[in-house]
Amino acid sequence: MSNPPQTAEHAGAPAIRVLIAEDQTLMRHGLRTILELEPGFAVAGEAADGQQAIERALALRPDVVLMDVQMPHVNGVAATAQIAAALPGTRVIILTTFDYDEYVFDGIKAGARGYLLKDTPADDLLAAIRRVHAGESIVQPSVAARMIAEFSRRRVEPQEPEYEPLSEREREVLRLLGDGLSNREIAARLVLAEGTVKNHVSAILEKLHAANRTQAARVAREQGLI
Repeated sequence: MSNPPQTAEHAGAPAIRVLIAEDQTLMRHGLRTILELEPGFAVAGEAADGQQAIERALALRPDVVLMDVQMPHVNGVAATAQIAAALPGTRVIILTTFDYDEYVFDGIKAGARGYLLKDTPADDLLAAIRRVHAGESIVQPSVAARMIAEFSRRRVEPQEPEYEPLSEREREVLRLLGDGLSNREIAARLVLAEGTVKNHVSAILEKLHAANRTQAARVAREQGLI
């Protein structure tokens, strides 16, 4: 009878060191218990808020971080971004009760390698940690379906650029700029110093993401600003 294949644990591979970042004490202790009862895992440490998660990740350099989203001081998405940037070898799995689209997209954008809901069965959680540690990315199927739908929607729907609101004075300058007046002519019309008009024009170009006066006037007309 042939011997069963060796697993990583039987082969003497080092345990996967996990940092648990969770502000709910009972949830944090429950995750610790799950990990401590499973061969091949070790709890590197715990964090009760996002700032602690960052500090302890930097100090302990765990293989994987289980990261809650909504935590005091620094939220899980911001903590994930800092950890991912500072520790490329540490992989973050977001583990949360929320499957809202903004959390999913922000978490993945921040560098998370996995996104699981807290009602994930223990065996599935452990399997996900192993796979993420091995270099895979894991997103719970129900969440993945929403991600695919959202990506499809974003590809179809053109995204309107966001413009910073203009002050009333900037709108006055913009209207005259759209009429083709020079800075000197605008200054005379509004009884302003020419340098002040120049500053307003620079602010208008920046707020409208325009490269020049002509483009600013075109954007203004498209947006109904003049």
